[in-house]
Amino acid sequence: MVISHEKFDYRNKCLIEKVVIKAPFRFAVDFHEEACFIHFSAGEARINSPSGQLPVEPEDSVLLKCGSHFADLLKHGASNTYEILVVHLYPDILRSIYKHEIPSFVKAATSSSLFQKLIPDQLIGKFIENLYFYFDNPALVSDELLELKVKELVLLLIQTKNAGSVLQLFSDLFTPRQVNIRDVVNNHLFSNLSLEDLARLSNMSISTFQRSFRASFHQSPANYIRTKRLERAKELLGVSTLSVGEIAFQTGFNDVAHFSRAFKAAFLLSPSGYRNSAKT
Repeated sequence: MVISHEKFDYRNKCLIEKVVIKAPFRFAVDFHEEACFIHFSAGEARINSPSGQLPVEPEDSVLLKCGSHFADLLKHGASNTYEILVVHLYPDILRSIYKHEIPSFVKAATSSSLFQKLIPDQLIGKFIENLYFYFDNPALVSDELLELKVKELVLLLIQTKNAGSVLQLFSDLFTPRQVNIRDVVNNHLFSNLSLEDLARLSNMSISTFQRSFRASFHQSPANYIRTKRLERAKELLGVSTLSVGEIAFQTGFNDVAHFSRAFKAAFLLSPSGYRNSAKT
């Protein structure tokens, strides 16, 4: 549940915002023509993007590139309250700020990752504290100040240990890419996401996703994902000391009994029976 939402607009776009949310909550964002910097002040979350899943801990900052993402905010402590700061990075605004010239640090895009957790840095921490000051004193905010804050963030990220990821961020920001349905599915085989979640990350409706999936994999999504999860579980049973329950969880099954039934239907042995036979 969203408890409060404050923002600073620049040229009719939300540039910087502060959101207070009560967990559990799914915080969904579609950045098809932008990227963003997000800071989580407390609690734990999981960010899902077309390129994979990223765990987030208290005081983590994350760069999200162009694409569809959603964060599952998990319960924590007694209050279960999250405070999130977001700085949006729009290509048109960045070009305007940099006088319509792509900054000199932009290079050709090479990475397929759509997110990057930032290495903690004291200067970035001070920047975040300063943003809180302006939310407490909104009368001091002007377009000129907002331009300076965006430039400050970019320069801080370049000068800190996060330079590599920032170079890639701007490379991807100015070099849009198409999301590949195979990459989305294979990056989330064991993430326990629904078909609706996978369709969203692929920028498709559920019906379009199912048609595209069958065209690409020549079988239904449910059958392909179940088969891949069971194959991975079979591998773990043979080489690891994890319990059956731990293996079920790691391969995307929430219910151990359901996992055991599916495994036996596929391999004619229970998980424990297969593990015992693999040892002989």
